[in-house]
Amino acid sequence: MSDDGMLVRVTVQDTWDTVELKLPPTASVAELKLRALVMMHVANDPGGYEVKYRGASLRDETVSLESAQVVDNAALIVLPVRRRPVK
Repeated sequence: MSDDGMLVRVTVQDTWDTVELKLPPTASVAELKLRALVMMHVANDPGGYEVKYRGASLRDETVSLESAQVVDNAALIVLPVRRRPVK
């Protein structure tokens, strides 16, 4: 991890695109989620989405990335909390 931040890769399920974000380790999970949704032009309420890291939901979005044990160059996914029906 460098002094000026950590690089994380975030996939947003609504678009299936990945965005790279450089954030300080003190940034919250909620900040990461909001920035990823904005960069992917998702206009839905951020409260309807969750962040998963290593398959586990990061439910407390007030914690820092460092506290959530997210490492530099980690891959995370932002996806809707409710599953969507398959058509």
